[in-house]
Amino acid sequence: MATDADNPDAEGEGAATKKKMSGKKMVLFIVLPLLLLCGGGGAAAFFLLSGDDAAHAEADAEAGGDGHGDKAAASDGHGGGQGEAAASGDIVFYDLPELLVNLNTGGKRATYLKLKVALELQSQAVVPEVERVLPRITDSFQVYLRELRLEDLKGSAGLMRLKEELLVRLNIAAGTTQINDVLFKEMLVQ
Repeated sequence: MATDADNPDAEGEGAATKKKMSGKKMVLFIVLPLLLLCGGGGAAAFFLLSGDDAAHAEADAEAGGDGHGDKAAASDGHGGGQGEAAASGDIVFYDLPELLVNLNTGGKRATYLKLKVALELQSQAVVPEVERVLPRITDSFQVYLRELRLEDLKGSAGLMRLKEELLVRLNIAAGTTQINDVLFKEMLVQ
């Protein structure tokens, strides 16, 4: 009676089975995650590069800028206290008052959102217009934020959606005053 140790064919089949398993493991643990990362990275690049850059390039063209350098020069500018503006080049950052709202939880335990944002304005001349419509801006933010659910704020996609929605509401509330961007300074969900 022949055992597996005596049979060289049985040993070859065992080695072949081990090679097939290691190949499957390699696909599962190396190739599949790489494909997911590449696919996810491509999608993230598409969403990040497609929407905001076109709007900023259009705003720069209207303002007579070349679309370069303004943001780089303004990247370290911070607003002072509540409602103050800090200028860096032509761009001005205006701090809105801190917002504290309870989120829509559907009757469950109360969840609060604390939000501090700064507005990117075209120039210092726009600040008085923003201050004039500040109650309208605050109201618009409050109404929108109170309807948000906790799930709406999850992940970077949720934050980008929130940023876009706030910018749309800002430009509607501000009327003819063009607000370039909404910058999150602090965001706390509790």
